[in-house]
Amino acid sequence: MATPTVSPLRWHGRADRAPLVLAVMDGVGFGPGDDGDAVHRARTPHLTRLWAAAPTCTLRAHGSAVGLPSEDDMGNSEVGHNALGAGRVVRQGAGLVQDAIADGSIFASATWADLLKAPIATRDDTQPATLHLCGLLSDGNVHAHIDHVLALLDAAAAAGARRLRVHALADGRDVEDPSFEQFLERLDAHLERLRAAGCDARIASGGGRMTVTMDRYGADWSIVERGWRAHVLGAATPFPDWRAALAALRQLEGGQSDQTLPAFTIVDAAGPVGAVCDGDSFVFWNFRGDRAIEFTRAMEEYEFTPFDRGARPNVHYAGMMQYDGDLKLPTRYLVAPPSIEATMGAFLVATGLRTLAVSETQKFGHVTYFWNGNRSGTLDDRLERYVEVPSDRIAFDRAPAMKAAQITDIALEALASAEPPDLIRLNWANGDMVGHTGNLEATVTAVEAVDAEVGRLRAAVEAVGGVLVVTADHGNADDMWLRDKRGQPLRLPDGRLQPRTAHTLAKVPFSIVDARAGARRWLLAADRAEAGLGNVAATALELMGLEPPPHMDRSLLIWDAAQDAPNEG
Repeated sequence: MATPTVSPLRWHGRADRAPLVLAVMDGVGFGPGDDGDAVHRARTPHLTRLWAAAPTCTLRAHGSAVGLPSEDDMGNSEVGHNALGAGRVVRQGAGLVQDAIADGSIFASATWADLLKAPIATRDDTQPATLHLCGLLSDGNVHAHIDHVLALLDAAAAAGARRLRVHALADGRDVEDPSFEQFLERLDAHLERLRAAGCDARIASGGGRMTVTMDRYGADWSIVERGWRAHVLGAATPFPDWRAALAALRQLEGGQSDQTLPAFTIVDAAGPVGAVCDGDSFVFWNFRGDRAIEFTRAMEEYEFTPFDRGARPNVHYAGMMQYDGDLKLPTRYLVAPPSIEATMGAFLVATGLRTLAVSETQKFGHVTYFWNGNRSGTLDDRLERYVEVPSDRIAFDRAPAMKAAQITDIALEALASAEPPDLIRLNWANGDMVGHTGNLEATVTAVEAVDAEVGRLRAAVEAVGGVLVVTADHGNADDMWLRDKRGQPLRLPDGRLQPRTAHTLAKVPFSIVDARAGARRWLLAADRAEAGLGNVAATALELMGLEPPPHMDRSLLIWDAAQDAPNEG
């Protein structure tokens, strides 16, 4: 299919233009409906009313519905907002990397060849340069996949690289928590086979993803600094091997969870086994961009101020993908990212309509960068306003209301203005960010906080005669227990139910409140089994009185003249 071009949308002939608010409840799906389902357990009078009386259906938000390789792949906020903003399914990073490894194109690239030159050659002191590989070590397939780094290691060793070092980050969000030991065992067994074949391949450093390296949106640069000290300088807490590191760190505060595992560096008699030196090569193997951009900046930028790097080593650096196409970060990458043109935002700009996008730091990039097809910045400063509410820098289960009220306040202020935007899009982060902590009670409170904001927002939209669309980007808070294949909760050795910190495969809600005078009572294609997040953009455009462009997945609205009655929702 040819890339769609951006051209002004055609009006559908309706003159009842009014502000449309598209609210995303991050991580709020429809789960099993038991005591482990925080959405079910929460007191949600506003959502209950919405789902019972307003036009409502469910949408697929995982697997092929958001461009992921298989139906076992959980959706996530990034691919979810890509689909919401693009109005169609776009094949995503996991699948693109998988394809490139399968057909060998990743290893035929000039970038890969350049990365291997020094590790294959021998320095004057007879020690070859090192190829470093750093990233999230799990099979969650949200940010990265262990199979990808194993393939890189095999290809590098086969090509003649003689010194490989792995800097492994623990997951605990997209997979079972804790499970880092299992992935390290698999990695170490693989490295042992390479060592047996004559390649010096070792684990060099590590830590938990929420405390080491993988910050995003500038929320806490100290996270990246810890990663820099562990991976690049070899200056984190030293241990002789990863088993000793985990045995000790599991006893410390934060060590019980993979997410918050403290940083560690592996050392031998000569010092750190994997400190980065001039002339080395370094690959960040995450395919998803948001939590890879800051470390990439630290590796590539000459003028860098977020923290003191010391002497930046002169290395050949590449990402698995390019994490920001506008900022060209990184400069070199192994697999080209998805190109998402002609997004909903681009068409609204071309039509001259005004947009407000608002969320807190943790999801600000989702209603902007990811919504706009992985493009940084506004599309048109004259027509768009992006507002970021700074997130708290504490564990999210300690303040589960997060910044939901402040986000709503900004939307309400815009609605009450003399010239409200044509579209307001917002994201309440609570269900996802608090859900990832595994704290069931806090997640119940988080969902209740979102429900309160739905009520406030609905009242304001109705007061100005606008349209409200409420949906979600993936499941998370809807199932807080790990379960077996029969759906039965799993228990820890002490008898406690085992918490779930990862996303789910749940469908998500989609509801409409149309408060325009004489508005029709909309019908939704609730029986459309394939309906997913990609259908939302066309539906929203149609509600705005616009004819959706043909490249977008079709609208969920059913145009039935017999239904021209006031909206009872």
